[in-house]
Formats: sequence, structure tokens, C-alpha cells
Amino acid sequence: MAKRTGAVALVAGALFVLGAPVAVADEGRVEWTLSVPGVSLDVTAPAVRAADGGVSFPVLDGGADALELGGAARFDGPAEQPLVLAGLRLRLVGDEGELYARTVVDGRARELALADVAGVRASLTAEGAQLLSSWSGIAFQEGDGLGEFGVEVPEPVAESPEPSPTRAAPVEHKTGPAAAVGRSVVTRGTGQTVTATGLPPGAVVLVAIDGDTRYQDTVDAEGRISRSFPVYDTAVVGEHGVELTQVGAEQPVVALGFTVH
Repeated sequence: MAKRTGAVALVAGALFVLGAPVAVADEGRVEWTLSVPGVSLDVTAPAVRAADGGVSFPVLDGGADALELGGAARFDGPAEQPLVLAGLRLRLVGDEGELYARTVVDGRARELALADVAGVRASLTAEGAQLLSSWSGIAFQEGDGLGEFGVEVPEPVAESPEPSPTRAAPVEHKTGPAAAVGRSVVTRGTGQTVTATGLPPGAVVLVAIDGDTRYQDTVDAEGRISRSFPVYDTAVVGEHGVELTQVGAEQPVVALGFTVH
């Protein structure tokens, strides 16, 4: 396999929906070692923790210069709530490039370029520094480092020419899971509901609130789940997160959020 470089992503806040690309065997992986004092890094399947203390993300789709990464990551540190990292997409030209992520800023979901890549070093963009600063309460600047990483992808293999078919087979386009919360803003002492569609019927899904797995639900025959949960009187005012993770399958997390006041 050929060694290349990669990057990191930061995701926070309210509603966003992640696609669910199907994993492709031996598409490679991105390895990342975090070096931010006081901050630890965890991941969800299909990403895994590495023996050296870093993490490893499988490459699910894309060529060597446009990689979709599987799994999600989470920063735990000085903030009361974790910072969810998801929807990772890495673009490289040689040993330089950018890492993108789907995130929520000011209540709107959008994609940001969160880190610049040069060699084995990933450094925050201006947008990434602002996002990490608002989460942690620590002043980060554009160009601050987030650790070392590397990308390993298979060498391209030449394929033998095949006769052109007389008629092309139809291509089936699959869409990933989508999720939403009942209300984007809730009051302490009330409740909230999260629903999801496009999931495999019969699959078991874990529901985590602010990183704490509290519920387990089974997807119905139409690919849907719905889970209600209380928002206690003691809930912290501000942003809260919900994560849905399919058990035993290489599916990325569906992550969304809401505000408590």
C-alpha cells in the first residue's frame, strides 16, 4: 500500500444528517494521533482505536485524492459536553490538502474546511480554530496543530479489458439514513423525540444522549425508529447532542443536536 497524508475534522452542535456510504473492501485507512493537551479522542465503529493510542478510520469510498472516511470521532476535554467529529471527507493533492466535515454553525448545517494538511501535520483553519475554541473555552488560532496522521491506500491495479456489454445494467442508487429531533429548542423539565429513517429493518440501534448510551431500539419493517426521552430540570442550558449507532454493522453514526433553555 502507498502511504499518503490525511487530516482531522471537528463537528459540533444542532441538526445534521450524515450519508451512509457502503464500505468497500481494502480501500485503505487514515490513522490519526491527537496531540492537544487535556483532550482525549474516542471513535465509533467502523473506526477503531490503535495500539499506539491513536485512532484508525477506514476509507469507505473515493479515489486516493478524495476519501470518504467511516465512523465518527469524539473529543472529550474541558467542556461539559463532548465535541462530535463526523462526516469526514479528505481531499489531497500530493502531500497537501484539506479535511472537510459536516457540522452545524449558528443552528445551520453546512460543510466546513476544518484543517489544512502539509506532510504529516494537520493544522486548524480559521474556521476550525473558531469551532474548537467555542467548544473548549481555550483560545485556538489558525495554524495550531492537531497532531500527526497518515493515509494508506492500495496501489491501483490494472484491469484486463472486457467486452462492452450490449446493454448496460441499471444502477441502483442508495441513500443513507436521515434523522431529526422533534424540536430544535426545548425547555428544561419537558421532553424530546428523535426519529430516523432509511435504516436496515430489524437492525439494533443504540441511542446516546450527550455521549451517554441510554436506549436500545429495533428498526421496524419500514426502516424507521422513534425514541422519546426526558429533558430533566437539571439539564445544562445550551447545546446537547444525540447519536444513533447501528450495532454490528459498518455504518457511520447519525448525529444531531438540540438546544435546552
